[in-house]
Amino acid sequence: MSVVVSNAPVFSPSQHNSIFSSSALSPRTRLSPSSTNFRQNLTSDGVSTSGSSPTAVLKRKRPAKLDIPNMSMGFGAPLTPRPIQDASVEDEKDGYYSVCCKKGRRAVMEDRFSASVDFHGDSKQAFFGVFDGHGGVKAAEYAAENLNKNIKTEVIKKEDNTFEEAVKQGYLRTDSDFLEEDVHGGSCCVTALITEGDLIVSNAGDCRAVLSRDGVAEALTTDHRPSRQDEKDRIEALGGYIDCYNGVWRIQGSLAVSRGIGDRQLKQWVIAEPETKVLKIKSDDEFLILASDGLWDKVTNQEAVDIAHPLCTGSNKTQPLAACKKLIDLSVSRGSLDDVSVMVIQLPLYMQ
Repeated sequence: MSVVVSNAPVFSPSQHNSIFSSSALSPRTRLSPSSTNFRQNLTSDGVSTSGSSPTAVLKRKRPAKLDIPNMSMGFGAPLTPRPIQDASVEDEKDGYYSVCCKKGRRAVMEDRFSASVDFHGDSKQAFFGVFDGHGGVKAAEYAAENLNKNIKTEVIKKEDNTFEEAVKQGYLRTDSDFLEEDVHGGSCCVTALITEGDLIVSNAGDCRAVLSRDGVAEALTTDHRPSRQDEKDRIEALGGYIDCYNGVWRIQGSLAVSRGIGDRQLKQWVIAEPETKVLKIKSDDEFLILASDGLWDKVTNQEAVDIAHPLCTGSNKTQPLAACKKLIDLSVSRGSLDDVSVMVIQLPLYMQ
């Protein structure tokens, strides 16, 4: 509902007819005591007579009730209702992975995920990813559909290159191809490539990978945010700036992450090059959590592992999907309004 204030810059009674009289009055207009239009004497029985007594009392009629239409608080035409996606999405392959995504306050879920088991036709190889879009869902959708393919291509032809270089080229190729689509928006990414008993974890942005090793949480990625000193130095060396607004550091006063796919308007500073960590899967490596910042902004690494551990380990049938849901519920209960996506990957299956 819109409320008009008489002395507000967008509304001046000196420019519009008053709703209380037929004449146009300035906000500061004073009524003269000699004005017979507004001055009235009241008799003892309440009947008014005109006169010039200095003790005259002014009496105004209550204005008619205004019928104010129910309108959008924004500028321009009323918003057209947009279709709301399902509140949550879940998927799993028993013994391999489980994932759950829950929509936050936005009308459209901007998180996406990717899961490819039997990578290269080998059950010991797989690719997983969680993608957190911003400025729309297009970049997250594109990354979820194409990043695994581009990394797979680079791994096949890597020759003497390392897995780190192959993953890097896959990220950069995905970014350059998306920019050619001439679509706005961007996406943070965290991915896990499993091949030959190796776990190759990469990220660009603030999606995070956390490993449970014998019940102890180990972050395998570091968030890319402008507040990180090395990221701040890199951005400023390229002529950019960061500032803090309401406790959040942003690039050019806009974006709160410093790496990701897309973000055309900030591409000079927001790079798609991931940071990658490679480790051999060992017997005490239990499961890997990939999640968007909707989880990590409210739940610590060790809390996430502590909650998931009893549901993802042990001799009884594990319940990793229940662990994903429980983590999301915890984040929401602590006030998260963001989309929250959590994927749990069981690692013992891939050990060689």
